[in-house]
Formats: sequence, structure tokens, C-alpha cells
Amino acid sequence: MQYIVTAYDGTDEKAIDRRLKVREEHLEGVERRVKEGHHLYGGAILDDEGKMIGSMMVVDFPSREELDNWLKVEPYVMGNVWQKIDIQPFRVAPIFMKLYE
Repeated sequence: MQYIVTAYDGTDEKAIDRRLKVREEHLEGVERRVKEGHHLYGGAILDDEGKMIGSMMVVDFPSREELDNWLKVEPYVMGNVWQKIDIQPFRVAPIFMKLYE
């Protein structure tokens, strides 16, 4: 099942430092999940000044339980970067899924 994951960083003065500290580890995980077919799309949410303040991803996991298991080991969760995470079931339009064939 596909999901939109919208995750917002903390707003304290150390938030960007926490993000940058684990960013490479996060990106390595994204690359791995892309190869496994779990991570379809994503990027950073920016504020008006272009500063990273969160993340948006479209992911595909067999179940919500497996998505939750990923989040338990996600570096941005373990590193206390993401402070609020919204998850919604989603369906990528078939024309866009052709990109993954």
C-alpha cells in the first residue's frame, strides 16, 4: 500500500543541527529503499528562506505495520529530527507508476 509521509522537524535552534548530523545516514536509507521499491518519491520541505524544515515522501509498503517498522529505525526519527509525522494512505496515479516499470 502506498502512503504519503509528511514529517516536520522541531522548531528549536538545534533542529537543523540534528538534521544535518544524520542526513547522510537518512539519504543512504532512502537510496536503499528506492532500490527495494519502498521509496517512490520524496524531498525536503522548505520555509520561505529555503531552510529545510521537514520531509515529504511517497512510500510503498505491504502494510502499515511495515511502514511503522521502518520509521522505528529511520535516522531522522532516531535522531529526534522529525517532531511531527502525518501518514495518509495514497495511490499514485497509474501514469506515474509507469516510471517504475
